[in-house]
Amino acid sequence: MTETAMTQTQKSRFQNFDFKTAGPAIALIILCIIGFLLNPAFLSEGNITNLLTRSAFIGIIAVGATFVITAGGIDLSVGSMAAVIAGVMIIVMNGAVETFGTGVTTVLIGCGCSVILGLGAGFINGFLTTKGKIEAFIVTLGTMGIFRSLVTYFADGGTLSLNYDIRGVYRPVYYDSFAGLPIPVWVFIVVAICGWLLLNRTAFGRYCTAIGSNESVAKYSAIRVDRIKTWTYVLQGLCVSLATIIYVPRLGSASSSTGVLWELEAIAAVIIGGTVLKGGYGRIGGTILGALILTTIGNILNFTDMISNYLNGTMQGLIIIVAVWLQRGDWGRKHKNN
Repeated sequence: MTETAMTQTQKSRFQNFDFKTAGPAIALIILCIIGFLLNPAFLSEGNITNLLTRSAFIGIIAVGATFVITAGGIDLSVGSMAAVIAGVMIIVMNGAVETFGTGVTTVLIGCGCSVILGLGAGFINGFLTTKGKIEAFIVTLGTMGIFRSLVTYFADGGTLSLNYDIRGVYRPVYYDSFAGLPIPVWVFIVVAICGWLLLNRTAFGRYCTAIGSNESVAKYSAIRVDRIKTWTYVLQGLCVSLATIIYVPRLGSASSSTGVLWELEAIAAVIIGGTVLKGGYGRIGGTILGALILTTIGNILNFTDMISNYLNGTMQGLIIIVAVWLQRGDWGRKHKNN
């Protein structure tokens, strides 16, 4: 092979390298290096465990958000949904003490309540968006306010606290480990695997992509668009309920401030991971990396005084803007080339 041919081959390989796919992984590695350089304790076992556990909450919700966004939707209510689910869970478990005592049965009743509420809230968002013909942004903005006000009402403007004895039974769901990994991380792994299989190995995943790419064409292709889009919101609600189940034993309480900005973090994780905000392309693997990146940024801010950790939301907002801007440029180049 001549030197010119070798050069052309190398250029071809470089051009074929998918930076969009590898970008989140590269960014996470760079962040880890920065974190270590700022403070070697960043890579300590305790900090890594804490980082992974905190990533689990947003990561689980973001997996559901990946389906919603891939199908061309958006859900701004996930943080408020988590808050009201947590509040109702606590009320139900506290109320069940008299009948079922402070054992595992009461905890399971609370978890079942969480799943039912998550599925119901997701269905409401999906139904109003598809059958009601209301923009997803408007629907979920409305339900965000409704859910947040409901938990404030239930708590009478204060905080709902879980029965102390029940919390003692429930605490292991957050604080215990299995095979060296915290239980929330295992839940995150299972949800991520199921999400990846559903998006990449089933007709449902292909339909989500088709609808997000071109909803009109999807309808002409005999895809039940309304049903599929509604199911994406139901799936989102299920993911929120699972995240809430492993979040409640952490603090044992719920208030109007529970889940604040979770919707921002979930959307940011999805967009950072390479899922296109306009729909038509989704990556569960990228979403997982996106959730880890966001948590790592917050973790690094806690290790340094250069930037206040109160500006974590600012960093997340900037990340979303930059990620969408980069996506727009990428899609613009593709359109131009075609």
